[in-house]
Amino acid sequence: MTETILANATLVLEGEVLRGQLRLAEGSIADIAEGGTIPPGAVDCGGDLVMPGLVELHTDNLERHIEPRPKVAWPHQSAIVAHDAELASTGITTVFDALRVGSLVSGKTSNGEYARALADEILDLRREGALKISHFLHLRAEVCSETLVEELAKFGPEDQIGIVSLMDHTPGQRQFRDISKLKDYYTGKYGLTEADWTDHVTTQMAIRARLGDAHEAAVVQEARRFGAVLASHDDTTADQVATSAQHGVHFAEFPTTVEAAAACRAHGIKVMMGGPNLIRGGSHSGNVAAKELAEAGLLDILSSDYVPSSLLSGALFLGDLWGDVARGVATVTTAPAAATGLADRGAIRQGLRADVIRVARVGRAAALRGVWVEGHRVG
Repeated sequence: MTETILANATLVLEGEVLRGQLRLAEGSIADIAEGGTIPPGAVDCGGDLVMPGLVELHTDNLERHIEPRPKVAWPHQSAIVAHDAELASTGITTVFDALRVGSLVSGKTSNGEYARALADEILDLRREGALKISHFLHLRAEVCSETLVEELAKFGPEDQIGIVSLMDHTPGQRQFRDISKLKDYYTGKYGLTEADWTDHVTTQMAIRARLGDAHEAAVVQEARRFGAVLASHDDTTADQVATSAQHGVHFAEFPTTVEAAAACRAHGIKVMMGGPNLIRGGSHSGNVAAKELAEAGLLDILSSDYVPSSLLSGALFLGDLWGDVARGVATVTTAPAAATGLADRGAIRQGLRADVIRVARVGRAAALRGVWVEGHRVG
């Protein structure tokens, strides 16, 4: 039997923090004891925080590994393994890998289909035991695209898809209400001329008008077929949130206004915001600041989005902001696990998976000193 005792630790439990020790055995949390004693053979944590492994629901990090620069393709298996190791090194022990479905097949901003093939590679590596942490699938369904229905049809319940999110990046609304921000992004990424940019906007709006409503309905239906949790993305108005509620959305990714976040709360939809927004003090797209929602009591879940290390830092930032470390940590552990139906993890509780991390506070930074997945040290 493999057993690890983390002693003399500051345990971050559900709703409280206390000095004690944690015993991990046979992949589970076997025992929790209060007090500062250090049994023979135990790891002396020296008062460091010991908390559940982080649960990440929406990260673009894998896409960065498979395409490290525009139009530079990297071998997928190497990219997945590197992505997995990077997440483990930041305290993430469960991830829903976000894969775009729905492509543009023409024009200078075309993007090819990749999700089905990449999903197969993730699932193969998972079956082979080649990955350090738990990986699930998150399909980011782009409504404003030309191939969404065809790409979704290539997936099924056997893929055990955890999340399907309704994405709509039509220029001039949701994330990019300020169209100048979108212009900066696209002209920088694709080197578009003014004429190219105008053509892109015209084309995108035409696709949305022709296919958007049918695509939205298809996404809702396919999420049900997969047995996946449905998420909305970049809700901006109370009306958009009401539509999300009608679709059966469980949580809202990155609402862009206080109005939308408050409407989510009224409809019982959990609000997820990005760690980079929180740490940087604002949205790079000019939308509502995560800190503003946190101060208003309208933030439930944190995501690392495009900076994996922001998940742990963001949780501790929230703990300081709220004066409640356990509440801050819950936004990256208990809350995301509950939102996706993962009842076996997300808290330090006897009988749950021994997904645990040890963290030291170094000034305003978080220094990760140990990562255990099902009781096995992986970082």
